[in-house]
Amino acid sequence: MPHRVTFIPGDGIGPEVAQAARRCVEATGVAFRWDERIAGEAAIKEFNTPLPEETLQSVRENRVAIKGPITTPIGKGFRSVNVALRKQLNLYACVRPCRSYAGVLAPAQGVDLVIVRENTEDLYAGIEFPAGRDRTAALIKQLSDWTSQPIQPDAAISIKPISTTASERIVTFAFEYALAHGRKKVTAVHKANIMKETDGLFMEASRRIAAAYQGRVAFEDRLVDATSMQLVLRPKDFDIIVTENLYGDILSDLCAGLIGGLGVAPGANIGDGVAVFEAVHGSAPKYAGQDKVNPTAMILSGMMMLQHLGEHEPAKRLDAAVAAVLKEGRAVTYDLKRDRNDPSAVGTKAMADAVIERLKRTAVRVSR
Repeated sequence: MPHRVTFIPGDGIGPEVAQAARRCVEATGVAFRWDERIAGEAAIKEFNTPLPEETLQSVRENRVAIKGPITTPIGKGFRSVNVALRKQLNLYACVRPCRSYAGVLAPAQGVDLVIVRENTEDLYAGIEFPAGRDRTAALIKQLSDWTSQPIQPDAAISIKPISTTASERIVTFAFEYALAHGRKKVTAVHKANIMKETDGLFMEASRRIAAAYQGRVAFEDRLVDATSMQLVLRPKDFDIIVTENLYGDILSDLCAGLIGGLGVAPGANIGDGVAVFEAVHGSAPKYAGQDKVNPTAMILSGMMMLQHLGEHEPAKRLDAAVAAVLKEGRAVTYDLKRDRNDPSAVGTKAMADAVIERLKRTAVRVSR
């Protein structure tokens, strides 16, 4: 039976890298039945919304989706489609593996860790009060009365909810992920020395959940600022990092930088029985249609999708094919060359072709 998967091309460079990933996962020999849906700028033109109900319903029915990058306006316009997807589908766990690949220029080597980020709470919940509004002024007065802490009258306010329910759920997810993927340690990251109520709650929830896994998975908790420094100095000390929404977003990009950038960093957003796989880089609209950008992160997101679907052997072959192409360094995009002006750099489609050619070779060896 083919796997039913919702395919969301995205916008900007999204359709190019998403199509590259689609071709590569198909080349593993796994059968798919794709349900193509739109989101982002194309959806606004057709449905007057960046996230049509038809797209959401397709993901709900198929339970698995792969999505290209989607443009998020900065400071104005519609809120992030990515955030909306997570909220609407209760995709509470953002999973971002960061692994070194030979041939990729990077500040660190031998990195192999996973960020597990809580997706539903924290400052990303979007509970905000704009500066200069009457209700914001009333909130500032009430907060000042309650806390005796001065708040400037022209301040904007964001609320940071952290619950026991969501904290225990994401930490449990991290430990179960560790067991399922042969990981040895979970590090919970917080700032409980300063935010004693919110981050303190997350820290205590992490310690409670960790006790249930004692003897099977090692555990520690660390402050987010110290973790940031240690990730740069000693990234091999980390295996799985589980943390709150904002810290997870920041640390994910830091770790992507360690391995060579967002171009090689895959990702997934997972809930109870639903998962959306996506590259973590942006839509880079200025490069749209140029067949220029690096498809690695999107292809590796497809590899994660194969793992999620239980197609472990094809996933291993796809990962090995990507690793071989990166190590050889011949049929790669300009950003993966030592000299970004190297005329031998290939385009998005040609790099996917090289991965597919590697897959064909492994398929021949397996058949023999």
